[in-house]
Amino acid sequence: MKEVKAYAAHAAEKDLEPHAISRREPGPEDVEIEILYCGVCHSDIHTARNEWGGTRYPVVPGHEIVGKITRTGEAVTRFKEGETVGVGCFVDSCGHCENCEEDQEQYCLNGVTATYNSPSRVEKEIHTFGGYSTHIVVKEDFVLKISDKLPLHAVAPLLCAGITTYSPLRFWNVKKGDKVGVVGLGGLGHMAVKLASSMGAEVTMLSRSPEKEKDAEDLGAAHFELTTSEENVKKLAGTFNLIINTVSAQHDYNQYMKMLKTNGVMVLLGIPPEPSAVHAGPLITSRRSLVGSLVGGIRETQEMLDYCAEHDIVSEVEMINIDQVNEAYERTLNSDVRYRFVIDMKSLKDKN
Repeated sequence: MKEVKAYAAHAAEKDLEPHAISRREPGPEDVEIEILYCGVCHSDIHTARNEWGGTRYPVVPGHEIVGKITRTGEAVTRFKEGETVGVGCFVDSCGHCENCEEDQEQYCLNGVTATYNSPSRVEKEIHTFGGYSTHIVVKEDFVLKISDKLPLHAVAPLLCAGITTYSPLRFWNVKKGDKVGVVGLGGLGHMAVKLASSMGAEVTMLSRSPEKEKDAEDLGAAHFELTTSEENVKKLAGTFNLIINTVSAQHDYNQYMKMLKTNGVMVLLGIPPEPSAVHAGPLITSRRSLVGSLVGGIRETQEMLDYCAEHDIVSEVEMINIDQVNEAYERTLNSDVRYRFVIDMKSLKDKN
């Protein structure tokens, strides 16, 4: 075992603070990675503060990881020392269930192993620690190739925010001429706008914040509509083929369902704290669908990274040092970030 520096929460009501964790020595199929950058996801906050329940303390969050390979196991064939790689939201799965065999490890029927706060399949009686650390050891099948063509700090959020929005756009075959609505301009929403517009869709930003109009246009949105205006909401009835709903705060789904065309689909990416009632009428009368989506599997995540490298797509980020992470959590909750915080892990490596 190797002791490495990390930042951890020790209780729901406590700030994250310096903490030492143990990483296993690389096994035959493992890759050891020195972490350069790690994005801050809203899921990190939910987990650190036990808002979803089940947090195992101490918890080391972080699942938007970019780094360099420092060591490889003797059976590793896809990677070599010095390569730039990424790790996303999960680091293992059963490998043999129906979903795993179809490259949908994120939906592993026997439980996917999350990058943090998840029982390890490799190290029994240990839970996983994430990317707020200087190093991580991961099975090569769950490591992703990263192009050096793009700024690496801005690539990190693609490992969650990027694939979370790319996956439904691909699954519902978004193409040129499709009308796509995006609800919420945050870490996920800004990536949904970038990706959908790059695929040729006519993108409309649906927002309650008028001050976000210019940003939405700069990111690629063709239109901006305020959903606080009853007149705007009425005129949008029957407009969209697909709506990507990124909002995790409590809100009314029914307002957006009526904006879908016949056979239109609204995809939920956020998890509000309380259940929401959905009226059956708008679904039945126009064969609309309300669905959910998680991240993509490893194959699709690699496809997304390659697509972003080809189309020069990265996240809009604000760089921070590790000792600013607690402030970053509060600012994220106050929507005071454009549009993703990324931790420079050199600041942890150099920390006494």
